[in-house]
Amino acid sequence: MPIESSVATTVSARQLSRHFGAHAAVRNIDLTLRRGEVLGLLGPNGAGKTTTMQMLTGTLAPSAGSICICDIDLVNHPVEAKRHIGYLPEHPPLYRELTVDEFLRLAARLHGLPRKRVTQALACAKARCGLSDTGRRLLGSLSKGYQQRVGIAQAIIHDPDVVVLDEPTVGLDPIQIRDIRALIRELRENRSVILSTHILPEVESVCDRVEILHQGRVVFSDTIGGLDRFNRGLALQAAFRNPPQVEALAALTGVMRVEALDEQQFVLHRDPQHDPTDALVTRSVQAGWGLYQLGPAHSRLEDVFVQLTHEEPAA
Repeated sequence: MPIESSVATTVSARQLSRHFGAHAAVRNIDLTLRRGEVLGLLGPNGAGKTTTMQMLTGTLAPSAGSICICDIDLVNHPVEAKRHIGYLPEHPPLYRELTVDEFLRLAARLHGLPRKRVTQALACAKARCGLSDTGRRLLGSLSKGYQQRVGIAQAIIHDPDVVVLDEPTVGLDPIQIRDIRALIRELRENRSVILSTHILPEVESVCDRVEILHQGRVVFSDTIGGLDRFNRGLALQAAFRNPPQVEALAALTGVMRVEALDEQQFVLHRDPQHDPTDALVTRSVQAGWGLYQLGPAHSRLEDVFVQLTHEEPAA
């Protein structure tokens, strides 16, 4: 039977690492999640997101580090800790020959729900995921979108403290995506959610905090508000009376990319390690560009993501 828990910190991972032979998929990650938070876990393909989620849910043992779920050590007490976790992997583990009700009843029993609670939990999970009229249908006959809904339902049927969702809106139409976002907002009320997705507006819509992984390491960890402040520092918006060529701006030290807004205004995406402001002002005076406006540009999560995970092509 699931253990009721009211601890404020639901997930605590310290110096978490995972090696596959000589390859380090995840390197010394620290992660803390509090009740009521939605954490967006981002990164390019191969960054270590799925490996991290598999370790946090107990489906993959870490090579080093510790994980506590609601103050329970996941490695030393896996059965007890996993009762507090609901997990939707990228490819939901569905038995196509079962009906929706049969599968969700099986999931409830595997999660340790007593028989007397299964019927109510089944009805609640189906209602939350828009499956109330599909109980007798075979999973194999459902569309991909509805199969995804069933995957989410099995992750929440035991009312866990931590819900981990790997690409939960894959294959859903816009209305279904809106419904899943509303569900995530509902789930956060008394539990924690970890959301991994490539749909960046989705992160901005539902997440409180963001962690960006790159090459197995955390390269950004902050709130959405902190993300915006960091974002503004990564790009400068400049306006000129005698505008230079884009190539001249791109050649300045610290400038990684230039975006022309119009004939006079440009956004300069900067290297996080080098501020091009001084070089820009000096060059503008020398070349007579007539710089008359310079300040931080308000850009998007996508810009931060690209800046932090950008790799130069091999020569």
